[in-house]
Amino acid sequence: MTEFFGVKIPMDAWVVLPLLCLSAIILAYAINLVALWLLKRLFERSAEEFKTRFFRLVETYLFPLLIVGALLIIVDNVPLPPRILKAAHSVLLFLELLIAIFLLARVTLMILRNAEARYEAVHAIRGPLEIGVKILFVAVGSMIILDNLGISITPILTTLGIGSLAVAIALQDTLGNFFAGLYIKADRFIEAGQYVRLEGGQEGYVVHIGWRSTRIRMLPNNMVIVPNNKLVQSIITNYYLPEQELAVLVEVGVHYDSDLEKVEKITRAVAKEILQTVPGGLPDFDPFIRYHTFADSSIKFSVILRAREFVDNFLIKHEFIKKLQARYKEEGIMIPFPIRTVYLEDKSSGASENGKNQDG
Repeated sequence: MTEFFGVKIPMDAWVVLPLLCLSAIILAYAINLVALWLLKRLFERSAEEFKTRFFRLVETYLFPLLIVGALLIIVDNVPLPPRILKAAHSVLLFLELLIAIFLLARVTLMILRNAEARYEAVHAIRGPLEIGVKILFVAVGSMIILDNLGISITPILTTLGIGSLAVAIALQDTLGNFFAGLYIKADRFIEAGQYVRLEGGQEGYVVHIGWRSTRIRMLPNNMVIVPNNKLVQSIITNYYLPEQELAVLVEVGVHYDSDLEKVEKITRAVAKEILQTVPGGLPDFDPFIRYHTFADSSIKFSVILRAREFVDNFLIKHEFIKKLQARYKEEGIMIPFPIRTVYLEDKSSGASENGKNQDG
């Protein structure tokens, strides 16, 4: 006689057990079909790729999870010898927890990959995030499994706590650079290929952003290696944001006797020609000037041109200055030297005239 959930069955336990296991498998299969049908109705309007990956995942793990759970219930309620009962319970519990942890980990990774397709910041740090999720589930899952198997995890947690503190102190700079690298990749205020200038004056193209440091190739072909922790604390000028095109300003001064309307017309014509002929200039841009200062020896103004990217401004300025000086010479427009005119008043002659008037 075997008693199962308060029901007495006139059979030996070893005969009832296979029948119950078979029934559990059939019931698990039925529940699995119903659950999949409900999930398909629930996610009917979701993206096709997400649905495909999600249902493939559920189909892989849900049925084994239901079978092991049903077997665990059967084993706990069928009168078996204590030794066999304990061994079977431990094995089934281990399998149940293992499958559940794998399922949760895979669902979490799937959500991360789905977010990666929507958010560029997540895509930039996908690798470290996935590694972190896997480590987290392995660590937490191992603790849960050991605890449910009756193994005390208190000494393990104590050892891990002390060890983690020691590692954190020893690798403080390395960890700081690592998390700063994550921040750089997620925030994307600089990226490989962009031209930047640091607070200290170093400037060049970003070659590589690693987990410890960032490499910047300067124009003289030198490499500057900046720890990520220092980089995120520095003021950075990114010449590629919000776009690569940028204004090129050239300061010019002309004589006070110059015809300013004529100066503006000629200067704009030269600037337009430079933008159309020099590589890196924007031929569709209409250059302009702005007068701004009555200086000691000249009227100063800024000429505004436009370049495709930062390094193009060097050649544009070079050719513009040469062409503008030659054109000013042709037009008789003078770029004055820094001079100062001093007017002196002759007081002695004025004094002698006053004396003659008094004598008269």
